[in-house]
Amino acid sequence: MRKAISRRHLFRQLGAGAAVSLAIPSLARAASGEDGVVVGRPETGEPGGPVRLHKNENAFGPSPAVVAAIRAAGASMVNRYPEAPDALLRRKLADRHAVSPDSIVLGCGSDDVIGMAVMAFGAGRRMIVASPTYETLVERARRAGAEVVAVPLRGDHSHDVERMLARADNATGLVYVCNPNNPTGSLTTRHDLEAFIAKLPASTYVVIDEAYHHYVGGSSDYASFIDRPLNDRRVIVTRSFSTVHGLGGLRVGYAIASPETAARLEAFGLSNNLNAVAAVAAIAALDDIDHVRTMIRRNADDRQEFNNQANARMLRVVDSHANFVLLNTGHPAADMVAHFKKNGVLVAGPFQSFDKHIRVSLGTPAEIREFWRVWDLMPPNHVMTM
Repeated sequence: MRKAISRRHLFRQLGAGAAVSLAIPSLARAASGEDGVVVGRPETGEPGGPVRLHKNENAFGPSPAVVAAIRAAGASMVNRYPEAPDALLRRKLADRHAVSPDSIVLGCGSDDVIGMAVMAFGAGRRMIVASPTYETLVERARRAGAEVVAVPLRGDHSHDVERMLARADNATGLVYVCNPNNPTGSLTTRHDLEAFIAKLPASTYVVIDEAYHHYVGGSSDYASFIDRPLNDRRVIVTRSFSTVHGLGGLRVGYAIASPETAARLEAFGLSNNLNAVAAVAAIAALDDIDHVRTMIRRNADDRQEFNNQANARMLRVVDSHANFVLLNTGHPAADMVAHFKKNGVLVAGPFQSFDKHIRVSLGTPAEIREFWRVWDLMPPNHVMTM
């Protein structure tokens, strides 16, 4: 049973340390890149290293209000187990999404709660995914003994729900749908997903990964399964605080499911899997609606500018609804990743069926300028092959 705790008591704990200035090193200095290289940001003038455009991080970080909450919690709460902030974050999310607290599953990043779903419903059974999709999830499923069936995306880069359905039977324990999808940034319509879920075997559960939900914008084809839920105990929806909220380094994620399904997920999680500072940061991030709106607008502007630069170089991109872009380089992706790494920029690729594409996270303007500077180092006769 979870112990109830008053909001007043929690904030008394927070307030006790609010005046203490915690010696936190610069995030730019603290972050590590590949091979232990210290990462710097070009606009800060701090010690350099590779520019991180390979992890879909929020390059701008959390809001000042969230940073203040982190400092206060770090000064006053790190000696305590996280039951109090855990309970408050759970209640905050329940209120925000109009569900009961026992429908909320907290995790150390959304990877954690997706991993619980793999263990609860996919381990030792068949699991259906798109190809390509979030590779970390696929690797975890295979380690859990799942038979992973990967179905290629359609020509428009949406999930091929008809072919996925054809591969589903009573041996299928779990289907994973990342929407918008990683690494393509593409959408699968709400209509298609609803029809697909309705036809799945009654014993098959579905994870809808909405890590990039906030970046979608006003597409009429998209509707969150949290904001507009299905009355279906098989549906598990996950969200992350790593993207629009900028808390990747603190690892906070959650799932929303029916209370029965949530209980099955939590049976495969660790006690106290979310630390106190992370929980307090997430609470503050939920309250800072203005920062979320700013990040959404900035991402849309930066994504459009990236596309403009790609068009100016006669390059093609997959239409993205996320904080990254899949770029057709016209050359083997592995070679392009190596070229960028040699010149101090980290990008991701290759991906299944996209052997000439690299995924580029939308960094700060200075970081994206550096990306294009490195791109332009290539010989002028670099021509995209179709």
